[in-house]
Amino acid sequence: MPKFPSGLASPASIVAVMKRVAGLPPKARASFARGRCVRGTYAPSDQTKEITKSCSFTKPSRVLARFSVEGGLDTTDLLLRGFSFRLGSDGQRSEIFTQSAPVHFARTLDQMLAFLRARIPGPDGKPDVDRVEAFSAANPETLHQANYIVAHPPPASFACTTYWGVHAFPATNSKGETRFIKFKVTPVGEQATQPEAGAKAKPAELLHDDLESRIAARDMRFSVMALLDRPGDPVMDVTIRWPDEDGREAVRLGTIVITGVEANDACDEPVFNPATLAEGIGHPPDEMFAARRAAYAISQTGRR
Repeated sequence: MPKFPSGLASPASIVAVMKRVAGLPPKARASFARGRCVRGTYAPSDQTKEITKSCSFTKPSRVLARFSVEGGLDTTDLLLRGFSFRLGSDGQRSEIFTQSAPVHFARTLDQMLAFLRARIPGPDGKPDVDRVEAFSAANPETLHQANYIVAHPPPASFACTTYWGVHAFPATNSKGETRFIKFKVTPVGEQATQPEAGAKAKPAELLHDDLESRIAARDMRFSVMALLDRPGDPVMDVTIRWPDEDGREAVRLGTIVITGVEANDACDEPVFNPATLAEGIGHPPDEMFAARRAAYAISQTGRR
């Protein structure tokens, strides 16, 4: 098996195989199919303009967001979680996707297609374990995300979870200075405290129920952080982290306050496309971001 089979992958083929692997119907989302749509507000910090001139980050705005769980019918506790949010108003919107692991599971589109094909269920409804292990052995970087999740089991609630944007975004401030940043969204207040020892993450439906009950009881707050680059940081490989990423300098761009639950239809409109970024936050240069932009559009079209 070649490590990077060439010429096989396209965003459309990725969307189709993702649905096949997860056992999803044609009109379902290709990834993070199970989620809850919520609303809230965003307030910038005093430091935001030092990092970006993007009006979606420098001005207060309403927020439309979605908490979600990866996978199809699987109910395992160790599923990747997603948090998508839209900031800004007409003409100045930014739509950011973050997830509960700091890396993606594939470096290139071809590798992602091969990763998924290795996991297509057989006649018994299960993937071929030998095939998966052979692919993993030939592509060890595709294990980084799974290894992180196993080493850092998710907490018992969406509200307690930290989310990362795995891509490096070029951010330009009002002085015209540009540097790369990574988004990190961290819980604030009571939910930032880890649950008691032994508390387990919940299957998807219980996670959604917990989210709704928490919002009904009180607002949920998250800090939107920008991790700042250093010379030599990798910006093209989303399967690896920046050196000392957890300990490096970060700037709080602002605070998202989740105030209510929205009908899920509100999040099924053509939103949360990562290509939507207001001036001041540019498109990451890696191959997977370009593929994600196209795949979101294909998936959205298929859901209509």
